Amino acid sequence: MKAVQFSEYGGPEVLSVTEVDDPHAGPGQIRIATRAAGVNAMDWKMREGYMKDLMPLQLPAGSGADAAGVVDEVGEGVEGVAVGDAVFGSGASAYAERVVLDHWAAKPQGLSFEEAAGYPVPVETALRILREVGIQTGQTLLVSGASGGVGSSVVQFAVDRGITVIATAGEKNQDYLRGLGATATTYGDGLVERVRALAPDGVDAALDIAGSGVIDELIELTGDPQKVLSIADFGAGEKGAKVSTSGSAQEAAYAEAAQLFEAGKFSLPVEQTFSLEQAADAQDASRAGHAKGRSVITV
Repeated sequence: MKAVQFSEYGGPEVLSVTEVDDPHAGPGQIRIATRAAGVNAMDWKMREGYMKDLMPLQLPAGSGADAAGVVDEVGEGVEGVAVGDAVFGSGASAYAERVVLDHWAAKPQGLSFEEAAGYPVPVETALRILREVGIQTGQTLLVSGASGGVGSSVVQFAVDRGITVIATAGEKNQDYLRGLGATATTYGDGLVERVRALAPDGVDAALDIAGSGVIDELIELTGDPQKVLSIADFGAGEKGAKVSTSGSAQEAAYAEAAQLFEAGKFSLPVEQTFSLEQAADAQDASRAGHAKGRSVITV
C-alpha cells in the first residue's frame, strides 16, 4: 500500500510516498481503508524532531494520527463495530491507504469522511482543556487563537454548555467565530482593553490555543494564573499557568462531537484538501496557521 514516510528528521522535503506492507489490527484495534486523514500541528513537530526526546520514533516513520474510512479488519476482542462500518478515529501513520485505529467512533451518515478525519485531535483536546481549566455553565471564557480546529471545537463545546465565549482571531476570521456563537475580537496590542470592554464583569478562565505570547495578558484578565491554560506555550507553567499536552478520553470526545454534529450544533469545516503526494504542502499549511477549520489529506 502507499503511505507517507520520512527517514530522517527535517523539513517537509523529507516526506515521500512509499510502498509499505499493509498493517493489521491487533487486539482491541480495527483497520480502515482510509478515505481521509487529518493534518495536525503534532505531525510536522514530530517530523522536524521537536518531540524526539519525549516521543522517539523508529525511522523510517509514518506521519499523521487522525483518519476516517471504512472498517476492513477487526482485531481480537473488539465489539460493536464490523467490517463495512464507516468510522473516524486515531492511530498511527494515518497518511496511508490503510490505517490501524486504537480509538474510534461511528461516523454519522451526514458527515463527510473529509470533515470526520479532522475531528479526533481537535475534539479530544478541546474537551480536555475545558475540563482542566475548570470553566462552568454561566461563566465567561476567553479563547486566544480560536479559528483553527482546536479553537473552533472549544468554542462550540463551550457554547453548548452554556458558557459565554470571547474568542480572538485575525480580522478575516471574525465573522466565522461569530457564526460559531462566540463574541469575536482581534488579537494584538490592546487585547486586555478590548476584552474588558466586551466582558465588564470579568473573565472566569482563559485558554491559549496558538501560543502567541499572550499568557501575561490572560493572567491579567482572569486575575489568577491557575485560571489560564495553554496547549502551545510550554513556558506558561513558569508563570503559574496550566499546560496541557495529552489526554486519554478519546472515544467519549469523538462520540460527543458526532452527537452534536447530528444535532446541528457542531462542525469543523475543511478549508484545504491535499493528496498523499502533497503531504508536505499540507504540513506547511498547518505550520503557517491562521486557517479556519481543518486541512485534510484525501486518499
